[in-house]
Amino acid sequence: MELQHKPRLGILALMLEGYEPLFPGIMASQHKYVEEVIASLSGTADFVFPRIAASREAIEALTAQYNAEGLDGILILMLSYSQGQYLVHAMQRNTLPLALALVQPDETVGDDFEEWELTVNQGIHGSQDNANCLMRAGIPCAFFAGSRKNGELAAFAADFGAAAHTACALRRMKIGIIGKLAGMGDVITDDMAVYRKLGPEFVYDSIGAVQRACAGVTPEDISARVAYEHTVFEIDPKLPPERHAESVRMYLGLKRYLEENGYAGYTVHFEEFGADGRFEHLPFLAASSLMADGYGYAAEGDATAAMLMAAMLRLCGQAGFSEMYMMDFAREAILLCHAGEGNWAMCRRDKKPFLMDRVFNEGGLSNPPTPIFTPEPGPAGVMSLVHVGGERFRLVYAPGEILDECSLRKIDMPYMFFRPASGVRACIKAWLEQGGTHHEVIVPGDYAARVRLLCRLLGIEFVEV
Repeated sequence: MELQHKPRLGILALMLEGYEPLFPGIMASQHKYVEEVIASLSGTADFVFPRIAASREAIEALTAQYNAEGLDGILILMLSYSQGQYLVHAMQRNTLPLALALVQPDETVGDDFEEWELTVNQGIHGSQDNANCLMRAGIPCAFFAGSRKNGELAAFAADFGAAAHTACALRRMKIGIIGKLAGMGDVITDDMAVYRKLGPEFVYDSIGAVQRACAGVTPEDISARVAYEHTVFEIDPKLPPERHAESVRMYLGLKRYLEENGYAGYTVHFEEFGADGRFEHLPFLAASSLMADGYGYAAEGDATAAMLMAAMLRLCGQAGFSEMYMMDFAREAILLCHAGEGNWAMCRRDKKPFLMDRVFNEGGLSNPPTPIFTPEPGPAGVMSLVHVGGERFRLVYAPGEILDECSLRKIDMPYMFFRPASGVRACIKAWLEQGGTHHEVIVPGDYAARVRLLCRLLGIEFVEV
């Protein structure tokens, strides 16, 4: 399943066409400058740059071209002053994510500067004009102002490219939904608001669709997957081979269900499996392995969390699902775990995940094989997407770190200790004040800037706690 690719960004290099008669050769010089900027960013994205846009007609033509070619986004570079009004109509018809990066050919004013140097370095007030016009037109745009030589611009371009690709992917995304825990309020949303504002379609299915997909799995496919899992997991010696095989059958069936429907993620309420009567145990292994494969997931009918995880997999390359269980003041951390699902691809590198023959009585079914592990310690972010109302969405984001802790001997679930940067008390209090949900997505690494950028492109309020 393709999660990340090298984004394709169109360059909209803006300049006032009236400068060429005053400074013959200035257009050619600035064209070469743009090519130098693009060359310095070659590792972050593939760029399309046919020519400078020095008029309203050129701006509109290039914007239409980039949309027709299905690029991931448009990056504006200011080559001099350029009238903000001329950008508005083009951007009103634009469907691609937009960013404006203010950089300059020269980064220090020279003692020998003449009007030429001042002209090619004066993109700042053109940026102000264009940014003001975009803001007043209600057109979302990400902004950068800084150096093009010290890695700042490259970092921004990489983040914008990933965010733009993710925003476009969300418009094509479908999330499968099977059941919901009655009375769970924070997972309830307005599906059409999600579709209009963010892009994904929520599709409601029955457990029968999953059962049919599981029934079609062949013994040969099961055997091959079981052999593979013996290389990935430390297998509980008490786990009966037939129970392991049944869990693999459910994994392969659920994967077929997702592939055939084109789903980027799914959510299922586990009571559906017991109520159906045709399943032997709950699909903890299936859910965990599908997360490791790159599918978004959430429990109990929480399509919003499944969508958020699918988005974070594309944006950041790795993500997991869990929830906060308790505050630990001795560790100054929060214990996160869930019933038995966890993205075992996040398992710490010095240990294999343990596939346990676990006693689990909920649902009235037999023991579900369950992957037990703790994630690799290091920086991470914990987040949830809140539907505030109408078309208002808020992303509550807690930066911090996953602790190097794997000492809990009787926790038969994937778990982690997360230490928020703001402290346990302040983080949880702010989480409650901002309406953060009880299902969370965990992203390893420091991707706060990238997540914030995606929120800006989508019009989501970003709140760090």
